[in-house]
Amino acid sequence: MKLKTTASPEAYDFTGKLPLKQAVPLGLQHVLAMFVGNLTPLLIITGTCGIVGTGFEGLQISLLQNAMIIAGIVTLIQLYSIGPIGGKVPIVMGTSSGFIGVFNSVASTMGGGIIAYGAIMGASLIGGLFEAVLGFFLKPLRKFFPSVVTGTVVLSIGLSLISVGVNSFGGGNNAKDFGSVENLLLALFVLVVILVMKHSKNAFLRNTSILIGIIAGYIAASIMGLVLDTTALDAENAAYTKSWVLNWSKVADASWFAVPDIMPVKPVFDMRAIAPVLIMFIVTAVETVGDISGVTVGGMDREATDKELSGGVICDGVGSSLASLFGVLPNTSFSQNVGLVSMTKVVNRKALATGGIFLILCGLIPKLGAVISIMPQSVLGGAAVMMFSSIVISGIQLITREPLTARNLSIISVSLGLGYGMGANSSILNNSPQMLSLIFGGSGIVPAALVAIILNILLPKEKNKNEETKKEQTA
Repeated sequence: MKLKTTASPEAYDFTGKLPLKQAVPLGLQHVLAMFVGNLTPLLIITGTCGIVGTGFEGLQISLLQNAMIIAGIVTLIQLYSIGPIGGKVPIVMGTSSGFIGVFNSVASTMGGGIIAYGAIMGASLIGGLFEAVLGFFLKPLRKFFPSVVTGTVVLSIGLSLISVGVNSFGGGNNAKDFGSVENLLLALFVLVVILVMKHSKNAFLRNTSILIGIIAGYIAASIMGLVLDTTALDAENAAYTKSWVLNWSKVADASWFAVPDIMPVKPVFDMRAIAPVLIMFIVTAVETVGDISGVTVGGMDREATDKELSGGVICDGVGSSLASLFGVLPNTSFSQNVGLVSMTKVVNRKALATGGIFLILCGLIPKLGAVISIMPQSVLGGAAVMMFSSIVISGIQLITREPLTARNLSIISVSLGLGYGMGANSSILNNSPQMLSLIFGGSGIVPAALVAIILNILLPKEKNKNEETKKEQTA
C-alpha cells in the first residue's frame, strides 16, 4: 500500500519550488525518522568509553548538541553542494551507526576514557579526508562495488550491531542492575509500542514510530520512578541509583541557548585506532554508494550518475572530518531516510533542507540535548533492537537486487562465514600480529567487507544465459 500525501507536484521534483507550509512538515517528517538514530551512536560510544555520569554531564550535552548541528549542516551541503562536495541528491546525513563495532573495539583496546575517545576523533579526522579522496576516484572504482558487495557490507553492519542493541536492552553493560526485570520490561514496552506504531494505518504514526516509542519509554520510566524503589544495594552493600531512573535535575541545570564548542575533545592520533577506522571508511563509501543508488532508484526512478555518487561520497568524508572537530562521530547517509524517500517519493530539496535547518536549531538548545542524554539505556535498547535489525533487512534487500547465482552465493557465504565470523570471534587472532588483530578483531564488518571486495574481483563472472542463447542462434 502506497503512502498517500496531500503534497503538490513540486514535492516530487528535486528542485521544485515547494511552498514553505508544505516543506516544513515534509522536512520534519525526515527529522523525526532519524532524530533518535542520529544521537544513538554517540550515546553508545561515550558509554563504552566511560564518558557518562558525574563529571561528564557538560561534555555529553555539548557532544549531543554538536551532533544535531553537524547533521543539519552536512545535510545542507549534501543537498546543495559546495563545489565537488555534495551529490545534490535527496539524502539526509547523520551520525553513522556503522562505526559502532569498530569504535567499541578501539575503546576496548585503548582502555576507554577521554584518551580513547580522542583517538576515535583523530582517526575519524584522517579517515574522513581519506574517504573524500576516494570520492574523487569513484568512477573507475564503481565496478568493484556491485549490489552483492554493498549488500553484504550492510548485512554485516546490522549483524554486528544487534548484540550492542541487546546490551542496551538489558540496561547497558556498565549498569549495576544490568538485566534486571525493570530494565527488561521497560525495553520490551518500548519495543511493543514501536511495533504497534509501525503497523498503524496512520502514515504519520508509521513514520515516527521510533520517536513515539522513545517518548513512551520516558513516560513509563517516570511512572516507574513514582511507584518503584529507585535505589538498590550492590554486592558490597553500597547504595546506587538504578539505571532506568530519569535524572531531570540534569535538564534543569542545562541552559536554554549555547554556541557549540569547537574541539571539545582533543584529537589523539594513534595507529591502533587509525588503521581499522581507515578500512571502515572504505566500507562506508561502499554503503553510501548503495544509499544514493537506492534513493535515486526508489525516489526518482533512475540510476544515480557518477557525479552524484562521487559528490555524495566526498560529502561523507568531508562531513565526517568536520564532525570530528566538534567531537562528533562520522556523518554519513542515513538509510532510514532512504527508505522514507522510496516510500513517499517526496524528493524535494527544499523540504529536506527545512529538516536540516530544524536540526541546527535543536543543536543550539542544550536543554533538548540534556533531555536526550538522560535517556535510560533500556529505553534506548528497545528502539535500537528494532533499528539495528532493520539494517540486516536492508542488506538482504540489496543482495537480492541481483540473481543469487553460484558466484554471488559464494561471495556472500564466504564473506559472512570467514570474514564476519573471524571478526565477531576475535580470539582466533590472539596469536596474530597486533595490527592484524586491531583491523580484523572486534567487529565483523571490516573483514567481511574486504573478503567480499576481493572475491568479487577474483571470482570469474558467470556468462549470461540469454547472451549465450543469442550467440548460438546467430551461429
